[in-house]
This record gives sequence, C-alpha cells and structure tokens, in this order.
Amino acid sequence: MTASERTGRAPPTADVESTTRIVEIESGSFPVIDHGEGPAVLLLHGMPDSRHLWRHQIPALADAGFRVVAPDMRGFGDAPRPEGIDAYALPNAIGDVTGLVDAMGVSTVRLVGHDWGAGVGWLLAATRPDLVERLVAISVGAPGNSGTRTIEQRERSWYVYFFQFEGAAEAWLRHDDWRLFREWSRGDGDTERYVEELSRPGALTAALNWYRANLHPQSPEENGVEYPNVTCPVLGVWSDGDNYLTEGYMTESTEKVDGPWRYERIEGASHWVMLDRPVEVNDLLVDFLTDDSITG
Repeated sequence: MTASERTGRAPPTADVESTTRIVEIESGSFPVIDHGEGPAVLLLHGMPDSRHLWRHQIPALADAGFRVVAPDMRGFGDAPRPEGIDAYALPNAIGDVTGLVDAMGVSTVRLVGHDWGAGVGWLLAATRPDLVERLVAISVGAPGNSGTRTIEQRERSWYVYFFQFEGAAEAWLRHDDWRLFREWSRGDGDTERYVEELSRPGALTAALNWYRANLHPQSPEENGVEYPNVTCPVLGVWSDGDNYLTEGYMTESTEKVDGPWRYERIEGASHWVMLDRPVEVNDLLVDFLTDDSITG
C-alpha cells in the first residue's frame, strides 16, 4: 500500500537526486540533500534507510521556510563504509554530522531523527546544546531511560542480539532471497530498496556494525556512558504499529529531558511512520519546528 493510499492524501515527493550534493569532510565524501532556504532542519535516518527516507518531508519543510539538510549516514546508502566495528561507534557518527553541518556553513539546527538517527540526535542534543535548537525523536526514545529495560522492550529487541553474530547474521539475512530480512521488516518501509542497497559489497556488515559497536551485550554491573539531560525543546513521536520499539521507550524519555517535552502517538502506522503517515508527520514537524512560543 502506498503512502497516499494509507492517508487518502498524496504529499509532494522530493526529487532526491537533483537536491543532493556531495560534501567532503575528514571521514569521506557524503551525499547530502540540501534544499530550501532559511533555518536549517537536519534529517537523520536510521537502519536500513538512506536520505531517501525523507522524500515526503523535504518539500513540506522547504515550503515552511526551512533549509533541509539530509545526509546518508555512514555505512548506509551512498555514504562511506569504513571497515571495522569500532568505526560505527556513535561518537564517529556524531563527528560525521557535526563535520557535515560545519562544512555546509550551518551553525545551528532543528534536528529530526528516526531510528539510529534519533539515537544520534538525542546524544547530539545532550552534548552540543549550542548546535541543536530543537529535537524531534521519531520511534527511538532517549538512551538509558527506564522504558528501555522492560521485558516487553527486551523481547522486541531480539534482533539486536542476533545481529551480534558476525558472519552468521549476514548469511541468514541474505539466505533464500533475503527471506529472514523480509520477514523481520514485515514488508514495511522501502523493503526492495533496502535489499538492493544492502546487497552492495560490505553494506550489510556496515549496517549491522552499528548494533555491534553500540548495543553489544553487557553485564548488569556495567554502566553505559552517562550523558547530560537534553535541555532544548523535544517532540517525541511513536507509532502504534512499531514492531521494534515500545511506547514506554519513548514516553519515559521525560527522565532525560529538562526542557519542554511534547509527545505524539500516531495510529495505524508502522515503524516507518514518515512513509505510512507522511501528511500527519509533516503537519507535526512544521507545527513544532515553527512554533515561536516554544523556548528551551
């Protein structure tokens, strides 16, 4: 089912290739959508997406008076795919993002992240409050909140542990025309695009290395890195058809937010809510990102 069939309204779709430029930074050459004029909105995708994920949001945000910046994250799409697990640790991804916006002459951003992009967004907002004016976290809540430790969330996160098995995970996901991968995605999102892009040499391992570098198993005594609470205004968005993340993972993010907090639950959408409910998501983004009454 297409986005327009799900919503009854067909949103404008960006021509991703014509709005993409190549930005050179120390870690490599990154394709980045750069479209519109005004304050910068930075869009960060997750697994297993690319900048194409945001094709329905780009026109709406540009029409609302924003410069839209949307890179391929390292390991995905046409971005560099460095070798080794450690290359995908979050500090390296954050370094890419800050390097890209600096190279593009952007001093502050209103950040929208989905999946791993939301994870990067949470940490960037926490550690660089001078850079992130507002944060929209879609699907993934703040790291370390109590919603991450429920049995329901642990059950939904089974694939995180499966992905740790180097070689075996890759083999099973590719097996029988990507059967397990297709079952895992439930046909949601851009499945055929994902299969095509992950079939490139090294691409699947690069994607899985995000999990291996950042979500490897730890004992109960081990504590992750503690980050400051987020002080900028935050909008959390979760969809009731998400097969990977619980609502509590998002709503308990209030434990990690000292600034204004707003939560929106979207009905009838999968994990890829931007594709399933693009008009509703666009309305939320424009409303939150343009609301002058919100202050950090």
